[in-house]
Amino acid sequence: MEITIYSAPWCPDCREAKRFLDQHNLAYTDINVETTPGAIEEIIKRTGKRAIPQFVIDGEWVQPYAPGEGFLYDEMAKRLGVELSNP
Repeated sequence: MEITIYSAPWCPDCREAKRFLDQHNLAYTDINVETTPGAIEEIIKRTGKRAIPQFVIDGEWVQPYAPGEGFLYDEMAKRLGVELSNP
């Protein structure tokens, strides 16, 4: 499985998304939207919005959180095939 995350250091939802991946030993490529030219434009092109974090899982773009609700633990665990432990 290939996972890429579009994130920024100042983004608490991004930090939580990466913590989730790290806790489940899932390798990923982190694209910092602050320092990667064209990253924000790619997100907008692919999702129609300027929202981070964004996962790209085997080429499929997935928003791993819901605004106002936070990280989608159950949905992401199921999608990534991992057992959900206490977040």
